[in-house]
Amino acid sequence: MDKKRQARKDKNFKDLTGLIEILRGTNGCPWDKKQTPKTMAVYLLEEVYELIDAIESENSDEICEELGDVLFHIFFIARLFEEKEAFGIDDVIKQITEKMIRRHPHVFGSEPAEDTSVLRNRWHKIKMNEKNHVKTSTVLDSVPGKLPALMRAYRISERAARTGFDWDNISGVMQKAEEEWHEFQCALNEKADDNAKEKIAVEFGDILFTLVNVARFAAIHPETALKASIKKFETRFRTMEKMATQSGRDIESLSRDEFDTMWENVKRSEV
Repeated sequence: MDKKRQARKDKNFKDLTGLIEILRGTNGCPWDKKQTPKTMAVYLLEEVYELIDAIESENSDEICEELGDVLFHIFFIARLFEEKEAFGIDDVIKQITEKMIRRHPHVFGSEPAEDTSVLRNRWHKIKMNEKNHVKTSTVLDSVPGKLPALMRAYRISERAARTGFDWDNISGVMQKAEEEWHEFQCALNEKADDNAKEKIAVEFGDILFTLVNVARFAAIHPETALKASIKKFETRFRTMEKMATQSGRDIESLSRDEFDTMWENVKRSEV
């Protein structure tokens, strides 16, 4: 890296840390001064989701902007802990750099590079042996409890599969999905009381969890797949709304047959 570029990076780093110091300072912003790690964590999560949307849009300007928002929140939270004399952003950067070097012995060490499944297992073993990992914890403890349910289901099933607790192939898990669907149908047919509703909810959850495993065997992420389907539905429905408006109708006034016909027309127009 040339000296000018490095100097620019150093200046940008100092500018951002200095900005946050001013915002938190005596003559800073009242809102910024009252923030805590917990309040900032909520805003950070929102910014991460906005970054994901930007990445999916493939708009470089939006991605750059949203990355900046995420970075600001990370630096801000680090500053809060620096004020408590716990650690600073320098410690964060140093620690993650050392961790990544440690977890990539095939790049920074002498261990050979192999296929991704071997590398993933090696990563897990290194992680389990790190000093901050509790030896008595289970393999599932590394999955954050605050993850959205679909993402957490994928990670939980992935961790469990590493121990050997898994189906032999995708056919087995698809058969299990069919069994769960049958159990859900049986629960629906039972007497509708509060206990039945709870059972129906559990059986439906079992279907979703099993389908997450189908996705894992198919080497796709269920969160990504669902987001793509939602986006497809939104696009089609918005097109139907536009078609209804252009015909002088309100979409709520359409009959079921008209909905079905319009939906099929929209699908054919995509080909």
